[in-house]
Amino acid sequence: MDVNVVTVDQIYEALSYVHDPEIPALNVLDLGMITGVQVREGNVLIKMIPTFAACPAVHFIQKEIREEVERRLSVQVSVERDKTIQWNTNRLSEAAYKKLKQFKIAPPDKNQKELVSGTECPFCHSHHTYLRSPFGSTLCRALHYCKDCGQVFEQFKPVE
Repeated sequence: MDVNVVTVDQIYEALSYVHDPEIPALNVLDLGMITGVQVREGNVLIKMIPTFAACPAVHFIQKEIREEVERRLSVQVSVERDKTIQWNTNRLSEAAYKKLKQFKIAPPDKNQKELVSGTECPFCHSHHTYLRSPFGSTLCRALHYCKDCGQVFEQFKPVE
């Protein structure tokens, strides 16, 4: 493919195939990790931010972004970490909220600033829940317990 005809829309389409290794139901667009895409002089520059500063998967995700876009569009790609903006959970797309629920992970409430009890259980939809531990299976998740259905479930931690 001639790099001069590669569009930003095509790049975003290719990015939709790059999934989070810790929550494979979500892609980097669902998570709001992409802060910019530029096509200049035959090269593509993609700027991204990790969901958490200490995210152990950030280098893996950068590599996946580069390889997926290069493979799908036959262009030279650079991926840079955007240090001008910090990720927060308000960057999650509406699709991300739906996909998290389908994956049985409770999404944070819009504009939620801290972990709280009463988080909706993704199994039975009860709010009769409590925070069991602020530490889940990954840095971005917390553990909750539902008093109605007895399920332990994870919540994507709110970050402001």
